[in-house]
Amino acid sequence: MSTQAPNEARVIPLRPQTSPPGSDGRNGTPQPPAPKEPLWRDLVGDVLRRERLAQERTLKDVAEEARISMPYLSELERGRKEASSEVLAAAARALGLGLGDLLSLAQDELVRHTRSRSAHRRTAPSARTNGLCLAA
Repeated sequence: MSTQAPNEARVIPLRPQTSPPGSDGRNGTPQPPAPKEPLWRDLVGDVLRRERLAQERTLKDVAEEARISMPYLSELERGRKEASSEVLAAAARALGLGLGDLLSLAQDELVRHTRSRSAHRRTAPSARTNGLCLAA
């Protein structure tokens, strides 16, 4: 039998929080925020925009060649929409790329982001040193 009111939703957190937000779980010491993992649509959009600008082409020109609307292409470039593989292939073709080329360039961006993220983790001060640099 449920104890909640009939019109109230029960929220179940996907990741239970084990320590207060902004702390590392040790003495309440704030931990620097880790860079967010990029979304695939953001990476693909960045590649589309970068390739279009490198070719000095307009949104209108590429959208017409790809046979998609200009506002939709703009939203793809800004990472606001998830495109189907057919739309991505059409946009890539309009830029003189294959779908594999587009996805490979997006993967390169993801690898670059992952490397910078691990470098950030290695250089972030740990709670044990309280942010002080201890030289040997």
